[in-house]
Amino acid sequence: MKIFAHISWFIATIIIFASLALMIITFKLLPKPYSRKISAWIIRLTTFFTTEIEGSQDPQAQMFLLNHQSDLDIVVMETITKKDLAWVAKKELFDLPFFGLALKLPQDIAVERESKTALIKLVKDAKRVIDQDRTITMFPEGTRSSKGKMLPFKSGAKIVADKYKLRVQPIVLMQTAKYFNIKNFYYKPGRIKVIYLDSFIADKSNDEWLKDLRLKMQKVYNDELASNPSHR
Repeated sequence: MKIFAHISWFIATIIIFASLALMIITFKLLPKPYSRKISAWIIRLTTFFTTEIEGSQDPQAQMFLLNHQSDLDIVVMETITKKDLAWVAKKELFDLPFFGLALKLPQDIAVERESKTALIKLVKDAKRVIDQDRTITMFPEGTRSSKGKMLPFKSGAKIVADKYKLRVQPIVLMQTAKYFNIKNFYYKPGRIKVIYLDSFIADKSNDEWLKDLRLKMQKVYNDELASNPSHR
């Protein structure tokens, strides 16, 4: 069974790279954000994963915050919303050959973690994409957590949301690492559940809202995992 999963991972990886190449080639030919959406839908359809949605997307949301378990998370988000997403990612990813170009072309937001001016640049770049009517999309954990426990949320999300009083919508993705795990070279088609939580306006007077949000999202994740055996 694992052999088939490894073969499926290899095929899925080829599809992802081919779709990214298509996105890069067509980016300047198509209106935004169609090249990225088409690429994501090709990946979704040819790797045979589906989604189940609980709750509803707030059309006025200016920032999405979601847990991060797998590279598949980006494809899931791009295919369940028509919004033009501005992804926030570490600068090292922007510097990678090929993959970095797929982030640079749409002018997503690069974060230099060790830089003293990183937060200043993040706030400035956030204003740029907000003015372009794009939706800032962040993994506040800052990296993947594949064991079901969300890592502490980085402060950048709160700083940006508080600065511009953004309407924030949290999103919980269930068990995406179960289907695509780059470290284990593993992929299998499946049904990924996406849970939209209620949106809210960021309130800088509440110093704890980001920490409280992590606890809330973790509880939603744990409750869903406990009540639905298919996620295990």
